[in-house]
Amino acid sequence: MATAVHCLSSFISLPRKLQSLSLNSSSNHFHLSFSATLSHTSLFSSGRLSVSTIEKHNRFSVVCEAATKRKADSAAKRARQAEKRRFYNKARKSEVRTRIKKVLEALEVLKKKTDAQPEEVLPVEKLIAEAYTVIDKAVKVGTLHRNTGARRKSRLARRKKAVEIHHGWYTPAPTVTAA
Repeated sequence: MATAVHCLSSFISLPRKLQSLSLNSSSNHFHLSFSATLSHTSLFSSGRLSVSTIEKHNRFSVVCEAATKRKADSAAKRARQAEKRRFYNKARKSEVRTRIKKVLEALEVLKKKTDAQPEEVLPVEKLIAEAYTVIDKAVKVGTLHRNTGARRKSRLARRKKAVEIHHGWYTPAPTVTAA
């Protein structure tokens, strides 16, 4: 152990501030622990220095490895948070898709009816309003991008207008071209 300390001190010239070092040995392997007060010396951060003696051709070599102490891993917490958000967002997106699908199916049924009345669009408008609400909430909490939410709402409105035009309940205004 004394030879390792001698080898270490001759191998690395440590400043005088490194007085609080502890050296533990176990069968040709030494662990040098140091405190966080050494970090301002920019030699080491807080952690430990592993010193191993290796015998090659009747010569001893000292191998030094500096390793910092691991702090509590914040990546594990991030992973847990991401997993929780993933389930939450998955449920919201599923709700949005379900509402859109219900509106599109109702519009398809209404479009296929030959003797449909304008009042039959009211239940579909109620479904559209519910879909808009779910989409807006998903955008508000960040599950969907605002442009994605706007695009999906626009598609629903265009499909409804196409059905109304198909049945003659809505006539688009003629476009005026500039001369």
